[in-house]
Amino acid sequence: MDNDMRDSEDVEMIDINGSMSKENNAPIHTKELDVVSKSTVTKHTPWLEKYRPTKLDDIVGNEEAVSRLAHFAQQGNLPNIIISGPPGCGKTTSVLCLARQMLGDAFREAVLEMNASNDRGIDVVRTKIKMFAQSKVSLPKGRHKIIILDEADSMTEGAQQALRRTMELYSKTTRFALACNASDKIIEPIQSRCAMLRYSKLNDEQLLKRLIQIAKAEHVSFTSEGLEAIIFTAQGDMRQAINNLQSTVFGFGHVNSENVFKVCDEPHPILIRDMIEKCVKSDLDEAYKAMNHLWRLGYTAEDILSVIMRVTKTYPMSEFMQLEFIREIGLTYMRVSQGVESQLQLSSLLARLCERANSNTHKSD
Repeated sequence: MDNDMRDSEDVEMIDINGSMSKENNAPIHTKELDVVSKSTVTKHTPWLEKYRPTKLDDIVGNEEAVSRLAHFAQQGNLPNIIISGPPGCGKTTSVLCLARQMLGDAFREAVLEMNASNDRGIDVVRTKIKMFAQSKVSLPKGRHKIIILDEADSMTEGAQQALRRTMELYSKTTRFALACNASDKIIEPIQSRCAMLRYSKLNDEQLLKRLIQIAKAEHVSFTSEGLEAIIFTAQGDMRQAINNLQSTVFGFGHVNSENVFKVCDEPHPILIRDMIEKCVKSDLDEAYKAMNHLWRLGYTAEDILSVIMRVTKTYPMSEFMQLEFIREIGLTYMRVSQGVESQLQLSSLLARLCERANSNTHKSD
């Protein structure tokens, strides 16, 4: 804190015309100041922003949907669009790339980006959005201003009704791009006025390729197990994967599985895998000890169940037993989410998993 205050004081004493500093009477030139400021910004820039794609060709995954956006850009006739999909799959980034490609130098003036989860009321539509739609911007022929609404499914129904009216009034000058997690939460009148694009979560190979590119560009020390751990925690979310990579590097300086799970604060899959192995062998006592150890480490029932589900999906067991396990885990997750005693439900889950494994073994015999 003190260092930051001293830094700010030093900046205030700099004369950008190259005159003497009040503190050390040494001339400071603008080029030197630019170098210092740029290096500081680069050092503290989130990698998510630093490596955000700026062209549609650089978007990872969802090739079919991205190709439709590229077709819109090539034709120069952009309709209102809705992009739905899970978090971190590139919805907003794709729209920003499309806007840059279509508007060029006019991008800053002709694009309004808003997070609808923060500005979700009807007043926002009547003020910010309407004022931007009414504003005049010099654009090439056939181009339109673009309003990007992230997390549009969190807008109230009244705000969406007002937005529908705004879309109609300014259809000649403005296009709307809505990004959402669930398109069914967008009212039907808006859906009928938009082209619908659906994004899916990214697969492990796509995440790994991007993480390796960033790690090499930043000269990061990493192991393959560390990157696999990041992919495991990200669950197809590129945003979370890049943030977890940067957090691990800044926290420990080296990316391995142990450091990643410390940063992400999730139960280690190896511990969960051992617990599932005990259940498959119908060893309830040892399975309970493993669960109790995780509980004492401070993990919630939701944390433990989430990792149990992910590990179970990849654990080598018969398909029938795997489906039985997933069913029991899902039922337990439902009960815990309803507020039922967590540790008791986890203990009950382990008992039922052991019972399922035991009955499946007898059937095989």
